[in-house]
Amino acid sequence: MMNALSHIRQLDYTVIYARDLPAMRHFYEKVMEFPVINVLSEKWIEFGIGSTRLALTVHGRFKDQPPPTGALSLQLAFRVRREEVAAAEAALRAEGVTIVAPSTDQRWGHRTMFFRDPDGNLLEIYADI
Repeated sequence: MMNALSHIRQLDYTVIYARDLPAMRHFYEKVMEFPVINVLSEKWIEFGIGSTRLALTVHGRFKDQPPPTGALSLQLAFRVRREEVAAAEAALRAEGVTIVAPSTDQRWGHRTMFFRDPDGNLLEIYADI
């Protein structure tokens, strides 16, 4: 017998609780070039990434404190075509983004590269190989 939760079929959106919302908005809008699709307030911005939304907001809604600076909060992986991994890395370097791990073919069948957003979250661009 299936329970109500077994009917979930898709992750619709991800919310990042930003330590520095203006810096994070600039990064995802100008560096990553994700289109802004909704701004509910100065504390909630949504970007469109394929069929998924990435939202930025601030801490405090649930009375929680932001993690300390330098503490990894999450990892996001963005899939592209194989030839686009190196191009994405070059574009990020041109914007002054520090690459944590350059483009590498992994034994599990991905070409990956890793970098961080302004809050220190780990981001990955990858392709199936």
